[in-house]
Amino acid sequence: MVCKEKRRSRGAFKPTNGSLRALLLALTVLLASLSGCFGKEVGSPTADNLVVGPDVLQSGVFQQVELRASAAMSVFVPYLVTDPSTGYVQNSTVVDLSSGTSMTLEVLAPPRTDTMVLMVGAKGREHWPIRDSSESWMTWMLREGEKGDVGNGIVRVAHGENSSLDTVNHSVERGGGVSVKTVLSLRPSLIGLDQGGAHSSGMLHGRTIYDRLYEITDPGLAFDVDGRAGYWDRWAGQGNPAYEEAAQYLIGELESFGLEVMAHRFEFTDIFSIQNPEAYNICAYKWGTEVPNDWLVFGAHFDVAPPANAVILDPHTTGSRTYGTRVGAYDNTAGTSMVLETARVLADFESRRTMVFCLWSGEEGGKRGSDYWTDYYVKEDHPEVTVTNYINLDMAGVNWPGGGGAPHGDPDPQIDEDGYPKDNEVWPMRVYIGPGPNHDRLDQPGMIGLSNWIGADALGLEEEMGTLIGVNYTADTWKTNVWLDMDRPEVIVYEDTTARSDHASFQDNLGTVTIGFGGLVDGYWCYHQTCDTLEEMEDWMDTTGKGYGEENSGVANLVNSLDMITWWALMTFFHCDEKPVLNAYL
Repeated sequence: MVCKEKRRSRGAFKPTNGSLRALLLALTVLLASLSGCFGKEVGSPTADNLVVGPDVLQSGVFQQVELRASAAMSVFVPYLVTDPSTGYVQNSTVVDLSSGTSMTLEVLAPPRTDTMVLMVGAKGREHWPIRDSSESWMTWMLREGEKGDVGNGIVRVAHGENSSLDTVNHSVERGGGVSVKTVLSLRPSLIGLDQGGAHSSGMLHGRTIYDRLYEITDPGLAFDVDGRAGYWDRWAGQGNPAYEEAAQYLIGELESFGLEVMAHRFEFTDIFSIQNPEAYNICAYKWGTEVPNDWLVFGAHFDVAPPANAVILDPHTTGSRTYGTRVGAYDNTAGTSMVLETARVLADFESRRTMVFCLWSGEEGGKRGSDYWTDYYVKEDHPEVTVTNYINLDMAGVNWPGGGGAPHGDPDPQIDEDGYPKDNEVWPMRVYIGPGPNHDRLDQPGMIGLSNWIGADALGLEEEMGTLIGVNYTADTWKTNVWLDMDRPEVIVYEDTTARSDHASFQDNLGTVTIGFGGLVDGYWCYHQTCDTLEEMEDWMDTTGKGYGEENSGVANLVNSLDMITWWALMTFFHCDEKPVLNAYL
């Protein structure tokens, strides 16, 4: 499979998000008015025959959307919708309307774009054109994809006995032209923009995740057993009181969401034959109502890097890095906060498959928590269980759309040879997928396609995103060199050939297709250092007066990043609950 890249020459005009959006909206209005003329018979229903209410939807919320028809028609809704008979969320539906009738659907308006696209065709229509996975609906319209002459298609699938909405499946047929109805969707700002107001509303949003991150890392909270405030010093192993207390906090929070919580302890025998309670995982379960033995797992490690010696020094003071942290805001309180907030939201949804939310121990010591859980609790103790997909949240929030040397208009495409940020570090925000044992081809095209589909449109990342395939590059250079050759996309989707986080336990022990979200590693000065604090993350993300990107505070950019990643993970869950993405090469 060859990835088709969009290349920009040096110095070429790259529109800003604002200017691009304005252009696309203007063209969308024009295309919507003309679309009924493309490839359609006289008398066929058009977008003008469909009235959508309300006129403006709220982004990032499942809401009641009324469709009223003044002519007989079918309407293709290419968004997440809720089946009223089951409560399950499904990807897209097609509905029939007679002239003068209406129907109400519960639809999730994309959280990070301001325009929705509905398609109108003859009543009973089966085949419909759709966009490429790596493009937005707006780009699809600009290239006249609604004509249905070229590109991808879907076919309508009749609903089953236990559902009331038709579903869709991929098809080589497109069915000809359609008329397009555009609907405006806005996301209210509930607080000041400098505090992350642009991403402060919706059923899930970055500001609540930021607040959770602040709560866990806050030094101003009451002192606890480790002599520090908040949940500092939570190093896994040897029954560390700070880690034990943090685990109790997690249990209480997850139970408050109405989930069934289990503490999974596994003993680790070291080289001296001494047993340590190294693996203490906290997992919360909401049992599926259709296929309960299929498990979809969200995970993040809650432990932080232990000190390599008795003294942990701040590299900002000493000028050199050691090893070990006390706060672990980036690694991995950020991921922990995203798992908690995702669990809070999903606890209110019915699901076909069992939802599992796990906070792992011992990741910093070699992924021991996730390794034991997958190999013993699942594989050995519960062989009837299949983990269909795993979503990993580890270290997110300190590069896109803020610091880290990511593109942002940097005139020099070369990697900093001075080592800060670390040379040869891949700087963009990463979406890593596996198992992928080969760097020069895609082994999991299904998950690659799904990730691109979500990112390109619902998350508004079409211009920032690229898919890396290391054709013609050695395994040790492809991530960097391909990235440079692609004009340094700010968000990269690629198959992970490393084993640096808990996703590897699922790949190795269960053969599960995984997707993870992460940022800088050694390129972040405070990675595994005492300066890994929330304040450091904010400073790193601040683009005020930096000469690249949009002028935003560190808080605003951090909230934006947390919002984008968590929505990506959440929407991946909804898709995989309906249709798991199974290992393509097993």
